[in-house]
Amino acid sequence: MVQQRLGWVVSSGGVKVACASVGAGRPLVYVMGWLSHLQLSWELPAERALYEELARGCRLVRYDRSGCGLSPAVDRPASLTFELEHLAAIASWLGEPFDLIGTSMGAPVAVAWAAAHPGTVRRLVLYGGWVRGADLSAPGVRDHVLGLVESHWGLGSDVLTDIFAPDLDPTTRAEFGRYQRACSNAATARALLALSYEIDVTDRLGQVQAPTLVVHRTGDRAAPVAQAEALAAGINGAQLVRLQGRSHLPYAGDRDELVRVVRRFLGLSVPRRRTDGLTARQHEVADLVSQGCSNREIATRLGIDERSAEGHIERILLRLRFRSRAQIAAWYSARRDQA
Repeated sequence: MVQQRLGWVVSSGGVKVACASVGAGRPLVYVMGWLSHLQLSWELPAERALYEELARGCRLVRYDRSGCGLSPAVDRPASLTFELEHLAAIASWLGEPFDLIGTSMGAPVAVAWAAAHPGTVRRLVLYGGWVRGADLSAPGVRDHVLGLVESHWGLGSDVLTDIFAPDLDPTTRAEFGRYQRACSNAATARALLALSYEIDVTDRLGQVQAPTLVVHRTGDRAAPVAQAEALAAGINGAQLVRLQGRSHLPYAGDRDELVRVVRRFLGLSVPRRRTDGLTARQHEVADLVSQGCSNREIATRLGIDERSAEGHIERILLRLRFRSRAQIAAWYSARRDQA
């Protein structure tokens, strides 16, 4: 079972920042979107699967910005300058050049870092990002969403979940809404969302020297694909890959294709896609489910812990878009009968 390693770094201004790493090899620093929680995100099967797949053959490093997840809040307003101080603390801790990926609000932050510190970035990946936050939606819509987050964080998080991941099933959407609320309080959520609307990296695009990949889903409701096109047009030599789908969250929708595109650009191995999208271990688990084994029995048979067995089953359900173990058992039994 893959485990992440949690730790802390301290910025030049004395701000304590929680960080997590998984895997081994050259560093791949991941700048998270609007809200994050290093521990809780690791417990969400779909999100964890994204990080595990990205970390194969490299060392994936993530961090929580101040006031989010495991990083304590400080008495400083959200700003692009403060965001870059967080990233500077991670860069100083690593002490070597790294690949850099920014998702959602993390994308313009990554652009600003790469422009200011060209010697630190090997390759740059931007997913679901934008050039000017003011262009994401009309002013009236922005004011409405900000007011909703500030006055009714529960309802606000549910509304944003529908925007970020419209294709998630109702149960998973409810889980993600709870996850957002656990990441930060309403005041921090509102401040960071406001920052996402304020960030403008127009003047920094031409300063980016690192080879750059811009990836975006064509139906993204949170960030119009025109923003991805603007990012790619402004960065010299940038590649633009448009993926089908509506989900803004990188781990929702066709996560496998997103991972393949990113890993190929970074020069990492790209595993051949199975027709059903399952790994060899997940096939073993599905086989045991079809035999009527419990999680404990699966864990014993495969020499893993029970929680890992549960995680494999959750990923199988996600990959195959099933809702029950009975569906897994029926599907695998049918495959076995056809073999």
